[in-house]
Amino acid sequence: MNIYLISDNIDTQTGMRLAGIEGCVVHEKEELKAALNAALADKETGIILITEKLSFEFPEIINDIKLNRKLPLLVEIPDRHGSGRRADFITSYVNEAIGLKL
Repeated sequence: MNIYLISDNIDTQTGMRLAGIEGCVVHEKEELKAALNAALADKETGIILITEKLSFEFPEIINDIKLNRKLPLLVEIPDRHGSGRRADFITSYVNEAIGLKL
């Protein structure tokens, strides 16, 4: 199975290309839809990597794929600017999930 990257910046794409992962750079909603449709149409694609910025900007597109498709796996990754999450993201996630304060 292949991994495909959909990024919002060329630096992330370049880094992934060095690791052997093909991908594209998009900025607009229609570009994202077209890139996702192309990746979803390829039966060899098992994982689609998408930058957090794109998933935050267009959650309706991303959530639709996550909720309605088993394959490929859609994984959000931070870009060169780091994660858009708070520093205590994991702790607060565990607190919320199990109801205990750590």
